[in-house]
Amino acid sequence: MKTIGIIFAMKEEIDELIKYVNITRENRIFDLVFYEGKINDVNCVLVMSGVGKVNAARCTQVLIDNYKLDYIINIGVAGGVSKNVSVLDIVVASKLVQHDFDITAFDHEKGYIPNIGTYIECDRDLVNLAKKVDSSVHIGVIASGDIFCTEKKMSEKINNKFNALCVEMEGASIAQVSYLCKIPVLVIRSISDTPYEDNNKITYEEFLKKSCVHVAKYLYNIILEMEK
Repeated sequence: MKTIGIIFAMKEEIDELIKYVNITRENRIFDLVFYEGKINDVNCVLVMSGVGKVNAARCTQVLIDNYKLDYIINIGVAGGVSKNVSVLDIVVASKLVQHDFDITAFDHEKGYIPNIGTYIECDRDLVNLAKKVDSSVHIGVIASGDIFCTEKKMSEKINNKFNALCVEMEGASIAQVSYLCKIPVLVIRSISDTPYEDNNKITYEEFLKKSCVHVAKYLYNIILEMEK
């Protein structure tokens, strides 16, 4: 039976998916709490990493070191940086980039990581499965960086440079660790805000809640499809 490791950055994100999980054990390693259980008949290990690339990478490695995993999936919310995505849309990463990784002084393009490259691809079978579950989702580049991107100018810059659909703070580092450890990875985001829409009609907290509910339900449906 396959085991999926699922990583979240924030409490609001893990709280929504955990509603679908039959938890059998809580395992604390360092300050991380791993919730072991099943979604239907699929073994899952859920953990909250904390915000940012270092927290996410560290959590991913601890997860890999302590559990035998078939897949790693990272879900959560993100800010849209493309005019083609709207609040509550789902974005599935075909590949990810660290938009703030910069060794351009050594004649490399922005985002290039030695021995890795500029982009880290998600597992194609997982991406295809995600698309099968909902053909309306957006498939494309997700950009990660240790910056909470709120300015329209920065959003446009990230979109133009990397053709990114959305921006967040964890996915690319989780993908990098998974790639180095040879574990298939999938990163999914629900859009919680975008500089191209009027976000004043509803508060960020309400956007966050709705986005977390939306992406948790979507992943639940993907896991159900895995059982077939």
